Amino acid sequence: MKKSILKYTVIAVLLIGGVYSCKENTEKNTDNLEAVVPMETAELVVDLKDTGIEIQPTMYGIFFEDINFAADGGLYAEMIKNRSFEFTLPKTGWVEPKSNRHSFNNESGIMSIVQYAGENTNRNYARVAVKNDEGYVLINEGFRGMGVKEGEKYNLSLKAKKGKDDIKNIKFQLVDSLDNVIGETTVAPDVSEWKTYEKQFSATKTEMKAKMKITFEGTGTIDLDMVSLFPEDTWKGRKNGLRKDLVQLLDDMNPGFLRFPGGCIVEGRTLARRYQWKKTVGPVADREILVNRWNTEFSHRPTPDYYQSFGLGFFEYFQLSEDMGAEPLPILGCGIACQFNTGELVPMDELDPYVQDALDLIEFANGNTSTPWGKVRADMGHPEPFNMKYIGIGNEQWGEVYIERYKVFEKAIKEKYPNIVIVSGSGPFPEGDYFEYGWEQLKEMKAEIVDEHYYKPPKWFRENATRYDDYDRNGPKVFAGEYAAQTVAIASPENKNSWDAALSEAAFMTGLERNAEVVHLTSYAPLMAHVDGWQWTPDMIWFNNLESVGTPNYQVQKLYATNAGTDLLSITEDGKPLTGQHNLYASAVKDQNTGELIIKVVNTSSSEQKVEMKPNGGSVANTGTIITLHHEDLDSENSFEAPENISPKSEEFKTEDGAINLALPAQSMTVIKVNII
Repeated sequence: MKKSILKYTVIAVLLIGGVYSCKENTEKNTDNLEAVVPMETAELVVDLKDTGIEIQPTMYGIFFEDINFAADGGLYAEMIKNRSFEFTLPKTGWVEPKSNRHSFNNESGIMSIVQYAGENTNRNYARVAVKNDEGYVLINEGFRGMGVKEGEKYNLSLKAKKGKDDIKNIKFQLVDSLDNVIGETTVAPDVSEWKTYEKQFSATKTEMKAKMKITFEGTGTIDLDMVSLFPEDTWKGRKNGLRKDLVQLLDDMNPGFLRFPGGCIVEGRTLARRYQWKKTVGPVADREILVNRWNTEFSHRPTPDYYQSFGLGFFEYFQLSEDMGAEPLPILGCGIACQFNTGELVPMDELDPYVQDALDLIEFANGNTSTPWGKVRADMGHPEPFNMKYIGIGNEQWGEVYIERYKVFEKAIKEKYPNIVIVSGSGPFPEGDYFEYGWEQLKEMKAEIVDEHYYKPPKWFRENATRYDDYDRNGPKVFAGEYAAQTVAIASPENKNSWDAALSEAAFMTGLERNAEVVHLTSYAPLMAHVDGWQWTPDMIWFNNLESVGTPNYQVQKLYATNAGTDLLSITEDGKPLTGQHNLYASAVKDQNTGELIIKVVNTSSSEQKVEMKPNGGSVANTGTIITLHHEDLDSENSFEAPENISPKSEEFKTEDGAINLALPAQSMTVIKVNII
């Protein structure tokens, strides 16, 4: 039913602000999948004739946003929180233990925050004054602690400048919860000018929530900045790089694209606190820190210590895309702050700097080294262009204010870079007046790709497998840019990454694949969450300081992405696509590279279902592979204790008289792979 602007206005007022919290509200989802009486074998026909529709290489990708401590404290492997003392409360993360106070008014020392003279993006440094030989101690608590592994090497670096008197040594010790030392090194500062010191040491014990204890020996003053600790073992061994296990989970998905730096993180609550990509490139120490827009967004999970150091910046995003063989898809603000927060607008006659940021980003990604921004990229170690093909303008903006600004961006980008594909947006809802207005305007403008978002109950996903069946094949293509089944309600902290949610998404995704002529990009959201620092549920990957686990939703996404194929085929029952008849959903592709037929079938019923699949217009090999993902309990999840609770199982099968006969387990997703002969 068509919804009014008034309804959405009420929703915006009532819901907690933000992309994830300000979606259309949903009632608590209690729709367990109903049992069905087992039917006779469903007879399906797989037409091997080429439909002429390609599965785009970008069909299944990754959406990254720095929510749930996904960057600092997550993907970015820095272990020291507030390493440059730039948080609004600049001592955040740094603790002076009671042991520093030996008696009333007889402290061993003190740490003060000093501002650099002049204009610096790194504004602050710490000055430590040590009063006596009993030693002064500082503790850095890390991001909900520090994950340390026995035998692993860790790289310490810091900038220091000696003051008056004589600080002889600075001892750095990783300590466990009982203050036992589990790794240490010592720095001997030797000059009264800023100097960078680097040391490496090994850990003697595995600890989930270690801390860094820093002890100053001698008396006098010393200045500190950029106190940093990274594991040596990072993704691709890059110094001060990304957390290896988390990137590996992403790389294992074989993503077709990486969308970054997120959704509402792009817009900011206000324009002053929007994401500005130019502040995230160049030397890490010079990148201007910003309070994370999710830090106090949710009353149920306030995180006032949530900031962005931008150690994971646009260069690193492009590099990560390249590492994974994924198309980079950066999203830029369009001069509108989050419309669920302030909705602050840049006047149309002041939009030029925002447009120039987009043009400069394309130059940064693709320009040769003789261009100003191409040189910045080269100076960072990547003289070759990143060959960016896509750029997104705006995230979940809506109404006339978005369309009129989008037109300005589109005109400027196409005039200078006509081959860049621009992604536009249809607003935060998958239906209603905002959605319809956005689509009407963008279609009239002949927009290339329109981003759609939906956070709905599992039942909605099962019922909307036909969503794109009637979309105009000659209109804009679709980017299903953010979606995830919500088991309770939007932004509820009680949402679960249950098998019910994942199975329903799997059913829906058969509809995305069947409509590959229209749908060119898809991605689940949000991507990652720290178990002790999350704001939003559900999330595709959960991690703590030592481990990471892919949810059932991750397993579904991975099965689709690693079995994407290259060309769409038709699979039907009685000439009709399987879109929920008998609680069955199906799609089929062929892979020109491997010569395989790949069929995805989802059985959402509580009963086993038998199917017979007969190829038409060709034949298949006598044997193939079945990959099955299923569980008897729809509420079941994966966990750190049981990470493979819901995970794919493979086995071989044999065809019978050229047909594929299978018994599909209840509540299952099955991928069938067999060579076409």
